[in-house]
Amino acid sequence: MNNEVYITRLSAFLPNEPISNDEMGQYLGMKHEQSSKAKYLVLRNNGIKCRYYAMDKNGKATHTNAQLAAIAVEKLFEKRPNELSEVDLLTCGTSSPDQWMPSHAVMVHGWLKNSKAIEVTSPSGNCCSGMHALKYAWMCVKTGQSTKAVVTGSERTSRIMNYESFEAEAKKLAQMEDNPYISFDKEFLRWMLSDGAAAALVENKPAAEGNSLRIDAVEGISYANITEPCMYAAADKTPDGTFVSYMDMNPVEIIENSVLNIKQDTKMLSKYIVDLGSDKLIEMLNTHRLKASEIDWFLPHISSEFFRNKMDEGFRKKGLIIPQEKWFTNLSQVGNVGAGSIYLMMEELMRTNRLKKGQRMVLAVPESARFSYVFAILTVV
Repeated sequence: MNNEVYITRLSAFLPNEPISNDEMGQYLGMKHEQSSKAKYLVLRNNGIKCRYYAMDKNGKATHTNAQLAAIAVEKLFEKRPNELSEVDLLTCGTSSPDQWMPSHAVMVHGWLKNSKAIEVTSPSGNCCSGMHALKYAWMCVKTGQSTKAVVTGSERTSRIMNYESFEAEAKKLAQMEDNPYISFDKEFLRWMLSDGAAAALVENKPAAEGNSLRIDAVEGISYANITEPCMYAAADKTPDGTFVSYMDMNPVEIIENSVLNIKQDTKMLSKYIVDLGSDKLIEMLNTHRLKASEIDWFLPHISSEFFRNKMDEGFRKKGLIIPQEKWFTNLSQVGNVGAGSIYLMMEELMRTNRLKKGQRMVLAVPESARFSYVFAILTVV
């Protein structure tokens, strides 16, 4: 069986009120001058004007990651709540599950009281996990194993970006060096990430009304064979590059070195993130005979506006020209929501009626964790 596969509905849930750049410190905390400098440097380059946090100014959670995703799923069916019981597959991608076990997707399923007993999968990873979830749903619907699948991408990183998560490390540094500043590889991501969730309904026929997105291809690639970890959590890198799991550290080391927090090697990020992924994208477009001039919407998940021109320049050097007027992101208004970002972009385009039948759309999601990429080609029908 080789069904056509369509995204027939999209929804988004961004918790609480939007938070401006000036308000960020009230939520995340800035305990010293260096933290303020890091904030200024990162925000100057990333182009983000506001973001959302699933916590209040006291650091108290307002939603779990699973709740964010579940609310997004329920919003898919808010006009027809009984339809949720027809869903036969739930697949949920995230970088920031609320716990290591049980899996993220079964926790989302647990919040969906109108759902039935169904197949559930939890692709692990970082930003690409949301696209891996989409590919799994696409394959299941295409082969007839599913007729109504729901996919989510969600993140809740704000709580571990709160300064309280770094206090033990800062105290240790103060005792050792009289320099209680956490490193830039940790500060960098504090001012980058946002909370939120989005969901997509994937079916074997287009919606009866309005536009749907036919999924023509989804392809991924990893370059972990030639690169070392660049973004990581629950692990650390030693000066010689050795990668050490939290499982091989004692509890004191884990706390004093903020090992459970997310780190980003910014030098590696700049070196590889654009160059590696472009070859696969060009290869995919050639395989599916889609010319760059035929692309109507290019949706790149960029973590920072800093990379927009670098990506464009990298493409052009390899002969891939997609004019920036065809690019669409909503990074500035919703922030970097990791696995959820690509869905938030599609949802906004669908909701604001900017899509026209016959248009071709390309999704591009890079993941700097160890440099993986997933691309998709869609057609508006």
